[in-house]
Amino acid sequence: MKGILGLLKMKTRGGKPAEEGTDSVFFSTAFAGQGVDDSMLVPWEARAVEIGAKRLPTSRGGKLLQGLWAKDKYMAHLDKNAVERMERFFEFAAVPSNRDVIRQDEYGNFMVVLLTGTIAVDRVQPWGEHLRLAETRPGDILGEMSLLDSGIRFSACTTLTDCEIAVLSAEAMDDMMTQDPQLAASLIALLARKLSLRLRVVSARLSDNQK
Repeated sequence: MKGILGLLKMKTRGGKPAEEGTDSVFFSTAFAGQGVDDSMLVPWEARAVEIGAKRLPTSRGGKLLQGLWAKDKYMAHLDKNAVERMERFFEFAAVPSNRDVIRQDEYGNFMVVLLTGTIAVDRVQPWGEHLRLAETRPGDILGEMSLLDSGIRFSACTTLTDCEIAVLSAEAMDDMMTQDPQLAASLIALLARKLSLRLRVVSARLSDNQK
């Protein structure tokens, strides 16, 4: 954790240390560093309009997020005060059923926490097979891998029912790094743990499917 916190305190701009007091752009510039220009990137603002997402009051979204993360094995390490401090960095939205919140093989700079409803996680294999990896439940986190590593989306995430979600963008993550680096460090560490566990499960599922 100390190593992560030290990294977060080194505010970066264009890959170089920024002057003390300037805002961090560690996450929001990472896609450009990978050669992804604005025309290739799908931010939440564009996806929200495309899928007809409606803004959800922070009072409701925050309460749902607190309740779900309090029961999560990993996210429960964030106490109520930490989650309350984190709420202002999230956007909360209601999404109709049968909408692609995330699409496979696109570049997107946001992650999603499912608050209510069900979202399917599907992947089209290189040989054309359509594989359902999971049907998520409230509290599950989607899209964090691309937020953390600026890589292409591994799978598609489609609402099976009307859903309420919390969205954290790269820009908001940078704001958290600047304004509350200890909180950002805690969140990144917990996301990394959850992501590692999920990748192990998906890897095993894909391996079994190829036998």
